[in-house]
This record gives sequence, C-alpha cells and structure tokens, in this order.
Amino acid sequence: MNCPVCNDPMLILELNQVEIDSCFKCGGIWLDGGELEMLIQNETERKNLLNSFKVRNDVKEKKHKCPACRKKMLKVKAGNTDIIIDKCPSEHGIWFDKGELEKILHSALLKEDDQIIILLKEIFKSRI
Repeated sequence: MNCPVCNDPMLILELNQVEIDSCFKCGGIWLDGGELEMLIQNETERKNLLNSFKVRNDVKEKKHKCPACRKKMLKVKAGNTDIIIDKCPSEHGIWFDKGELEKILHSALLKEDDQIIILLKEIFKSRI
C-alpha cells in the first residue's frame, strides 16, 4: 500500500494484533477500518472518542485519496482536539499525519504510561 500523502510504499508494523501501515518518509500512519477501536481497550474511552469524530466540510487542507479505494477522504475533527484526520468515506480506514495518532489517543484519556502509548513510542521512537 502506498502513502496517501507522498505516495511512497508504507511499511506494515504489528502492534497488539493490529497492523499499522507507516510511511517513513512523511511519518504518517494508516489504520484500516476497525483498527483504531482495537487499540483502545477501554470501551467507554473508545466510544467517547469515536462519537467525537465530526466531519468538517470547511477545512481547506488538501484532500487525500484513500490508499485502498482511491476515493477522496473526508476531513474529520478528532475528539477534543484541533486535529483534522482523513477518513475513508467507504470505511476502509483512517489516515493520521505525523504525531496525530498519539495526540488523539491522549485526548481519549489514555495516559503516558498506557500500554498502547508506550508501544507506539517504542515502535516509532521520536517520530510521534
């Protein structure tokens, strides 16, 4: 699969049985549909985060194409942050620019010592 931002091939890494597609050129991360939910183990935190996603039509950022179906992705405001992520309209997955996944997981009340945060930092070192 190629990166939707820079079109370089992405490397697949596995984290808690979740395959994370990562672009080492731009630092972005692609999660297939349902994989974000698998990373957040607490059901309440998971529901709160997912329910906070709101499609924004007023965002001026360039729309990227889904690496799976090539449709233009939706711009979505994530949680209680100012972060805008890219989500496939056909539910193939979500694109996170460099550092966005960690910030969103923090907004979902995951603490610095949460297993997922620790594993992401270990995998991506200073990249996130």
